[in-house]
Amino acid sequence: MAKVKVYNMNAEEVGTKTLKDSIFGNEYNEGLIHEVIVAYNANQRQGTKSTLTRSEVRGHAAKPWRQKGTGRARQGSTKGPQWTGGGVVFAPKPRDFSKKVNKQAKRTALLSALSAKLADKEITVLDKFEIASAKTKDAQKFLDAFNFKGNVLVVNADNSDKELKAVANIPTLDTVNVELLNVYDVVASKNVVLTESAIKYLEEANA
Repeated sequence: MAKVKVYNMNAEEVGTKTLKDSIFGNEYNEGLIHEVIVAYNANQRQGTKSTLTRSEVRGHAAKPWRQKGTGRARQGSTKGPQWTGGGVVFAPKPRDFSKKVNKQAKRTALLSALSAKLADKEITVLDKFEIASAKTKDAQKFLDAFNFKGNVLVVNADNSDKELKAVANIPTLDTVNVELLNVYDVVASKNVVLTESAIKYLEEANA
């Protein structure tokens, strides 16, 4: 089991914590992580775009002029894609992009991603993530204290409106409740900050 330092919001060491191998000691499964992330991104797509084909646009299908003798190119209908206002070739239609991944696979991929982050020393343990006010400058003080390189994801057991508002205007900082944590969030973040309460939730949920 790995033993890590615990910090406060000012980047001051306040203790140590032992992380369970069942959560942070899993093998890196790149294939499964890729599969889950592909499914996650696919499930974010609405699939609602729609345009009209030549059979659906308004107008008539009458031949605009005779076949020969006009000097112009032959045309069979003003509803063709070469006409302004005509139909679209291979028009996109509403479709379902969703992919199904079972819960066990999602769980395994998440634990694998967290374990990889710990192995790469990209996980920081915080005693608690609390911001006194909903001001951006207070959240920025937290970032400045740790001097993180790259974007930061703070995983907390329960974020109040203050924390959510404070980080909203900082593009390199985000926070998420631990029960909503997914593989994409972990992989897309250079630094993952876990509060002790979030670790406790993960341990209980994966006991």
